[in-house]
Amino acid sequence: MKFRFLFFLLISFVHYSISYGQSGRDSLLYELNNAIKNTTVYDAQKLEKIKNIKTSFTALKKDDLTSQYQFYQQLYEEYKIFNFDTAYVYAGKMHDIAMSLGDPPKIIEAKIKLLFVLVSAGMYKEAYELINQINVAAQADSVKANYFFLKARFYFDLADYVNDEFHKPAYNRNGNDNLDSALLFYPPNSFESIYYSGLKNLKNDRFSEASANFQTLLNGPGLTYHQIALVSSTMSHIFLRQGERNTAIDYQIRAAINDIKSSTKETFAILNLAQLLFEEGNFKNASFYIEKAIDDATFYGARQRKVQVSTIMPIIQSSRINFIESQRRLWIIYGSVVSGILILLIFLIAVIYRQNRKLEHARKVISVAHGKLSEVNSKLHEVNLELHDVNLRLSEANKIKEEYIGYFFTINSGILQKIERLKSSIEQKLRDRRLDDIRVVVGNINIHNEKQELLKSFDKAFLKIFPHFVEEFNSLFEEEDQVKLSDDELLTTDLRIYALIRLGIKDNEKIAEILEYSVKSIYAYKTKMRNRSKLPKEDFDKRIMSIKSL
Repeated sequence: MKFRFLFFLLISFVHYSISYGQSGRDSLLYELNNAIKNTTVYDAQKLEKIKNIKTSFTALKKDDLTSQYQFYQQLYEEYKIFNFDTAYVYAGKMHDIAMSLGDPPKIIEAKIKLLFVLVSAGMYKEAYELINQINVAAQADSVKANYFFLKARFYFDLADYVNDEFHKPAYNRNGNDNLDSALLFYPPNSFESIYYSGLKNLKNDRFSEASANFQTLLNGPGLTYHQIALVSSTMSHIFLRQGERNTAIDYQIRAAINDIKSSTKETFAILNLAQLLFEEGNFKNASFYIEKAIDDATFYGARQRKVQVSTIMPIIQSSRINFIESQRRLWIIYGSVVSGILILLIFLIAVIYRQNRKLEHARKVISVAHGKLSEVNSKLHEVNLELHDVNLRLSEANKIKEEYIGYFFTINSGILQKIERLKSSIEQKLRDRRLDDIRVVVGNINIHNEKQELLKSFDKAFLKIFPHFVEEFNSLFEEEDQVKLSDDELLTTDLRIYALIRLGIKDNEKIAEILEYSVKSIYAYKTKMRNRSKLPKEDFDKRIMSIKSL
C-alpha cells in the first residue's frame, strides 16, 4: 500500500513537471504561430521602408555617382537578408559604380557585400573565387573585420556542408583562424566583438564562456530583432550540445519569432526548430514550420537552404502520415473499449432492476425513520424559539439604525448650516476687505464646545432608544460604586464606553477613535468598571448586552 502511494506521488510529480514545462513551451509556440500569421504585415513594413528609400532618391542625378552608390548601398542593406537576387543586383551595381569612380575602398566594400550574398546563398565556388580577388591590407579596420569574418563564415558553412571526417576539420581550422583575425579589428565591447568571441568559444567547445558572451548581449539594451534572433539561435546550439533539449528548443523558438519580425528570410532558425520538434514527435508543428522554412528559402533564393529543406520535408511528412495512421488505430481500440463499456452498462442496468425489488424491505426501514421525525420536530421547535429571539434582536437593531440615521442626518444638517453661515460671513468680509473681522469670526469657533455638543447629541439619541440604560447599568454595582450624574450630564465617559459596546462597537481602537481617547485609556476605563461590578468579569459584558431598548 505504501509503495503504491509513493508510486502515485512520483507519477503526479512527473506529470506536473511535464505540464509546467509544456505550458511555457505552448506560450512560445503560440507567439511564433501568431508571428507567422502576421508575416505579411512584417514584410509589408519592410517593403514600405524600401519604398521610402527609393522615394528619397527620386531626384537623383545620373552623373552623381557617389549618391547613386549610397542609394544602392542602402537598398542592399535592406535586401541582404531579405532577398538574395535583389541584394546581389544592388551589390553588383555598387561594384560597377565603384569601378567607374576608380575608388579602391568602395570597390573592396562592394566586393565584400557580394561575398556576403554568395556565402548566404550557398554559392561556395563563386564565393571562393571572389575571396581570392579581395585584398584588404590597405583598408580600414571595419572593412578588414567584415572581410575576415565572411571568410571565417565561408569555411564554417563549407565544413557543415561537406560534413565529413576528411575535409571538415581543416575547414573549421581555417574558419577559426579567420575569426581570430576578424576579432583583432572589431571595436572592444561592440556587438560583433562579443558575439564572435562567443562563436569562437562555441566552436572550441568552451560552452560556459560562450554562454556568458551571448547572455551579456541578451541582457544588454538596444538589440535589433535580427541581433536577438542571431544570439538566441546560437544559444540554442550551446544548450543542444549540452543535452538540454527543452531549453534549446525554447531559444530556437525565440530566434524564429525575431527572424519573422525582422523579415529575415536568410535564416536557419525555423528549419532547426522544425528538425528539433520532429525529433520529439511533434509532427504537426514540425510540418507547419518546415513549410515556412521552404517559403523563406524560396523567397530568399538560398540554394543550400532549398536542398536541406527538400531533404527533410519528405521525412517529416512521412512521419506525420505514420503518426496519423497510428492515431487512427488507437481510435479503433478506443471504440472497442467504449463498446465494451456500453455492454457492461447494460448488464449493470439489469442488476439495478433486480435490486429495485429489494426496495420493499427498505420501506420498512423508512417507517422507522418516520418515528424519528418526531424527535426532529421537537428540535425544530427549539430552533424556532431561537429564531424568535433573533427576530427580536433584529427588530432592536433596525430601531437603532433608524434612530441613528436620523440623528446623523440632523447633526450633519446642523453642521452644514453653520458652515454655510460661516462661509457667507467670511465671503462678505473678504469683499469688504475686513480681514480683522475674519480673524474674530474664526476665533469665535469653539471646537471643544462643538465636540461637547456632539457628545450630548449622541447621549440624547442613545437614551431615547435605551431610556433605562443608566438605571440598569448602576444595578450591576454596589451603591457606593454606582455612576453619579450631575444635573447637566446625560452620560459620563464610563457610560458612553458601554453605550457604544451595547450598540455593538466592541473594538477598543474604534471606541478610542470615536471618543478621542487613547486605547490604553479605554482599556483602563473598562477594567475599572469590571472590577467594581457585583458580577463576575466574564458575565459583565453579557449583562450589558442584555439591557433592553424601548
